Amino acid sequence: MNKYGLIFSSALLTAALMMHGQEAAPPSVDLFPEQEQEEEEGSPTPPPNGPELPELKQLDDSFKPKSLGTDADTLQVHALWRQLKNRTVNDPDVQEAKKYAQAARTDLEKRKRLRNYYEIYYQRMSALATTPELKLALQALKDVHQTVLAQPRVRPTPTPEFSGTPSPTPSSTPFKKKAKEKHKKKKVHK
Repeated sequence: MNKYGLIFSSALLTAALMMHGQEAAPPSVDLFPEQEQEEEEGSPTPPPNGPELPELKQLDDSFKPKSLGTDADTLQVHALWRQLKNRTVNDPDVQEAKKYAQAARTDLEKRKRLRNYYEIYYQRMSALATTPELKLALQALKDVHQTVLAQPRVRPTPTPEFSGTPSPTPSSTPFKKKAKEKHKKKKVHK
């Protein structure tokens, strides 16, 4: 029994020392002396947690691809546009709109149908575009195609007024002879 008593007493002694072990450090020891000095001065700034991180805008700018110049950017947009064009041309709705536009009987009807075709065509390409530069280029190309279809020098057809009767169209001016030709007599050959 003597052996068990010795083990029990040593375990009891070890537990007692462990309980008093945390009291061994004096209370005047400061683990974070800088923090207490700042609190005494009145500035509640927390200590830095690591290196200074850049702002979100700076991070976004650093991940944007760098420009190689205007010519290279133009070629890149053109290459992306060609890829979109190749993907969009095979779309069934676009093909149907193009066939419908080509089947028009009159020039006016064809221009109207082509406007519809370009609307569908560029809408599909814009939906597939990934960059804002490409979307702007697509809008510019669409505007060019739309303005080619307009014929500003052609006299528009008269539109009916609100009363239901069409407005009169101006008649052309009659051809006037020059003054010299008017008074000149014809020679008769005998």
